[in-house]
Amino acid sequence: MIQEAASAAAAPVGNANAQALQHVGAAYFLSQILEHPLQHAIDFLVLIVLIVMSIWSWYYIIAIAIRNAMLRSRMQKVVQKFWDTPSAQDAVRLMEKQPRTEPFSKIALDAASAAAHHQRHEGSKMVEALNRSEFVDRALRQAVERESRSLEGGLTLLATVGSAAVFVGLLGTVMGIYNALINLGASGQSSISAVAGPVGEALIMTALGLFAAIPAVIAYNAYSRANRVTIAHFDEFAHDLHDFFSTGARVESGAPSIPRQAAAAPQQPTLKK
Repeated sequence: MIQEAASAAAAPVGNANAQALQHVGAAYFLSQILEHPLQHAIDFLVLIVLIVMSIWSWYYIIAIAIRNAMLRSRMQKVVQKFWDTPSAQDAVRLMEKQPRTEPFSKIALDAASAAAHHQRHEGSKMVEALNRSEFVDRALRQAVERESRSLEGGLTLLATVGSAAVFVGLLGTVMGIYNALINLGASGQSSISAVAGPVGEALIMTALGLFAAIPAVIAYNAYSRANRVTIAHFDEFAHDLHDFFSTGARVESGAPSIPRQAAAAPQQPTLKK
């Protein structure tokens, strides 16, 4: 008899706990936010911020991945075409036909434009102040810096999401724990039904913050490494361009090598206006 009474008393408690644990899920959390928006105003704001941050980070993750893939696929071809073109004038025209977003062609065009500009103004005060090498070097530095800055697009947002999303989720976690304590005080008893919903809310906010932050951090580190490699290629190409447009010869491995377009070395290409 005693065992039967104990089993009968434990059955409702077990059923109540099982029903209370159903309030831990995301569906219950969303229903509470929609049914009581004022009561869960902070939770709703945190949820919206995390969703927006996640969407923004994934947009830039995909966009930068596509941009880097296109850049890598065209990089070697553009550089090789420039050096394999029979004349400097043809090389410049070939670079002008490249897409506007292609950085190596723009660096080459800036170098050619600087050399041609310097040649057109021979005898002027500008030429007296800067020789051809210095003038081309300044143009190349500006071009490399400009293209390097363009690679940074989106990385700031990824870094922000990677560092801030966890703390935004932590705010939701704190609010969930706070609501659990409020429910415990209001109910006057330490039951699972009083804390299941708020604890579930805290866990969901923590998970959302991590889901937004982890991909952003991984992408930021990967793209920063890829940008450093690309900028190194910018510098390498710029050094070769500087040698060629300054002296008419391209220096490779410490020894001068004259490509085909350097046949008329002293004469620099002129750009059409």
